[in-house]
Amino acid sequence: MEEQGNGENTEEELLQWAAAELDQVQARIGPRFRHAEARLRAGRFLQALLAPVESKNGWQMAEELGEQGPRAVQRLLGEADWDEEVVCDDLRAYVIEHVGDNGGILVVDKTGFLKKGKKSAGSLGSTVGLPGGGRTARSASFCSMPAPKARRL
Repeated sequence: MEEQGNGENTEEELLQWAAAELDQVQARIGPRFRHAEARLRAGRFLQALLAPVESKNGWQMAEELGEQGPRAVQRLLGEADWDEEVVCDDLRAYVIEHVGDNGGILVVDKTGFLKKGKKSAGSLGSTVGLPGGGRTARSASFCSMPAPKARRL
């Protein structure tokens, strides 16, 4: 993306750039979905993943997609005819093309954090021993790739 002279881009320019990049990703992975309906839903699903949805669970993703319930999202992820490994390879290639660096490294941070609230979706938390008694926690792995071009994302 070309920057303005002051190194800043307008919000409209950033949105246009992001939409064009998303179109590129959809064009790259689209052929991996055998049926047109799954191909279209996959593209919409990518858009929903990037939307400001509080929790990326089936119900909230379906709501973002304008669907009545999570069944279509679940069917896309679990039953549609597509090759997950090839799509993963396609996405990996896209990331390498755009932010890759021959000297880059992948940083994986497995961390834990305390569960907050009573409405968490997903797997059950683990009880961890902390001063003052056991607390329910979640664990997650975060990946990043420090590279000179990374700011382009």
